[in-house]
Amino acid sequence: MTDNTARLDHVVLWVSDPVAAAHFYEQAVGLEPLRVAEFKEGTVSFPSVRVNEETILDLAPLTTAPRMNMVPGGGKSAGHPVNHVCIALTEAGYDSLRARLEEREVPVSDHGRHSYGARGPAVRSFYFRDPDGNVFEARYYEEG
Repeated sequence: MTDNTARLDHVVLWVSDPVAAAHFYEQAVGLEPLRVAEFKEGTVSFPSVRVNEETILDLAPLTTAPRMNMVPGGGKSAGHPVNHVCIALTEAGYDSLRARLEEREVPVSDHGRHSYGARGPAVRSFYFRDPDGNVFEARYYEEG
């Protein structure tokens, strides 16, 4: 592996209802919601959910897309396709996530095997969509 200090800090997802999205990620995916009360109060422009101690998903309201003018054409980024975001879990976390999604009748793909990722081939993986259509892959690697 390369010896670098870069880390994935956050991914911003466009969502139609940030509060509902935070609820989905908390209840179905098992991620910790952040700043939801502040968003409801209007003191922050979006809530987030924590993936791990270093990474969060920001849940940006589609209505804020026109304000994304920090780069030319940035306001047109809402709805631009991202193929998918992958989350790596332990085997138990993977099984638990799949069970929660199925319990909530969230469609999930068949299990994939040995798909390649940041840590090499994963033992198993599957895909699902959030309520806004963002595609996620869940996977786990060999322990140790």
